[in-house]
Amino acid sequence: MTEGTISIGLIEYDSEQYIESVALRQKVLRDPLGLKFTKENMVNDANEYHLAATNGSEIIGILLLKPLINDAVKMRQVAVSPDFQNQGIGKLLVQESETLSKNLGFKRIELHARKVALPFYNAMNYLAIGDEFLEIGIPHYKMFKDL
Repeated sequence: MTEGTISIGLIEYDSEQYIESVALRQKVLRDPLGLKFTKENMVNDANEYHLAATNGSEIIGILLLKPLINDAVKMRQVAVSPDFQNQGIGKLLVQESETLSKNLGFKRIELHARKVALPFYNAMNYLAIGDEFLEIGIPHYKMFKDL
């Protein structure tokens, strides 16, 4: 998918783009919490779909989809470069992930949303289930959307 100069598409695990996407995830998701990616974290990425938003050759957004059982997929590691936040990139990534998931035969997307991201996912028709819980030391909610 291409919108203006922003393109969204799959990238390959362990490619140059993948390495760039890990750096983006580190900067946006891990650095603020004082966490670092480990080799084990990255090995787990091998069996997931990596959807990237690019502006020319630069990766400016990333979203991973991990296949689960029962025709579900888990959305995780959603990150947009600080220079491109609040410009609709995250929304485009989520919309494209829904289309991709449907095309791959998945019936539901699940995710663990940081509490601060709850309004974003609510606006995209994701529903919270259960109580707030701590993950990586910060409040989260389990959410889902049937496709």
